[in-house]
Amino acid sequence: MKTLETNDWMILNSIIYKIYTTEDMAEMRQLLLEQLKMVIDFDSADFYLSANDGSTNLIEQVTFNCDVDESSNYNELDYSRGIMYSGKSMVYRETDIISDEKRMKTEYYKKVYKPNNWHYSLQLILGRNKEFLGVVTLYRTIGKDNFLYDDVFILDMLKDHLAFRLEQEKTSIDLIHKKLTVTEAVEKYDLTKREHTVLSLLLEGKDNQMICNELSISVNTLKKHILNIYRKLEVKNRVQLFKMIKEKE
Repeated sequence: MKTLETNDWMILNSIIYKIYTTEDMAEMRQLLLEQLKMVIDFDSADFYLSANDGSTNLIEQVTFNCDVDESSNYNELDYSRGIMYSGKSMVYRETDIISDEKRMKTEYYKKVYKPNNWHYSLQLILGRNKEFLGVVTLYRTIGKDNFLYDDVFILDMLKDHLAFRLEQEKTSIDLIHKKLTVTEAVEKYDLTKREHTVLSLLLEGKDNQMICNELSISVNTLKKHILNIYRKLEVKNRVQLFKMIKEKE
């Protein structure tokens, strides 16, 4: 097993920090590939996300030293389909699941690897809670030795961090697309008529005093209504409320 030097640990710590703190997903993935080059020897790389439409399509390619989008050809990887779409994170060398002789005869090798002068690859499949989230592939050119288990070890240290970040991003996107209307929230969470009114006024951007004046209620009474709304909708503040409910019906 690889013994990491102090500098290697510093790079890995930097990668993990940027996985969580780089807000833009494409920028985070680009930085990941660039910094991985400092601890793993590879010549090219790509990082795809899974589509959010329930299909197994790959989208939003980010690359290192390669430009061709070959995502459509991933469907030809029959021998790794079960691994890729298992919903689990794992790292493997392609030669671990198919012999080099057989691999070189596949259409995928002929269409993707050979034109790019690639031969060996190391794949990081990202999945969490039985959902496929994305895939990172590192390539070595023809003439170079295969990836080592030391390289697998390094990616294995990062897989859970990346899967968690991708899941969080996907959840955030899903919430935006699945915002409820006020009426839907009232029905789903069994809000009272008064809570319905308060929720509507909150989403109009009115502050507490304005709502109290309009409804002729005290601040304490309003706070009780708001706390009941938060409790029923399982949110903690107005920011979370606004992310969950559409401002207009």
